[in-house]
Amino acid sequence: MSMNLHLRIWRQKNSKAKGQFVSYEAKAISPDMSFLEMLDVVNEDLISQNQEPIAFESDCREGICGACSLVINGIAHGPDSGTTACQLHMRRFKDGDTITVEPWRAKAFSPIKDLVVDRSAFDRIMQAGGFVSVNTGSAPDGNTIPISKVHADLAFDAAACIGCGACVAACKNASAMLFVGAKVSQLMHLPQGQPERQQRVQAMIMKMDEEGFGSCTNTQECEAVCPKEISTRVITELNREFVRAQL
Repeated sequence: MSMNLHLRIWRQKNSKAKGQFVSYEAKAISPDMSFLEMLDVVNEDLISQNQEPIAFESDCREGICGACSLVINGIAHGPDSGTTACQLHMRRFKDGDTITVEPWRAKAFSPIKDLVVDRSAFDRIMQAGGFVSVNTGSAPDGNTIPISKVHADLAFDAAACIGCGACVAACKNASAMLFVGAKVSQLMHLPQGQPERQQRVQAMIMKMDEEGFGSCTNTQECEAVCPKEISTRVITELNREFVRAQL
């Protein structure tokens, strides 16, 4: 059975224009559609009426890339936990529901158009220290450096972060601590990350502050909306690593 939905979508022509919510009707929506497929249907209808389609980001549509950055009814990525917006299905809503769709809102994520924001601040944080320096040449054997299962699991859990920015969008301070913590935690648990361990955490936190992200006040909303369910444990490790590097 198809659904008819009322949409309130944020429209903003560019970063300098004043944005506003605009109402649309999404008709004959299948419950099996993903949220982005529903937006595709709305855009097709707008194009057929010679109207400007709604700008939003997407790439893999498989919950891997994190490009589908939407705040749906006040929740980053929507009401389902551990799920990106592209993997949220319309069966989660009811016929006649009103759905409000907004972009990430943070000082460091400047608006580009409609639901699209510039998240390149994350890229600059990674360029500041989220890497390991290694000699070029053939790849070493995977078993050359022994790593305990405990540390391998912790590193893998942190590496699951896809850098979508939901943590920033959900935080009242627009903090990027969960993202930065995940990247620092991933490398601190691996032997390859030890040589640059101290300068890494200092450089990434300094860049995070320069980009305008806020501080963490431990409300844990970031963990609640993270599509990969990254634990705030990584924030604790980030703070500990920063103090350790200072000493």
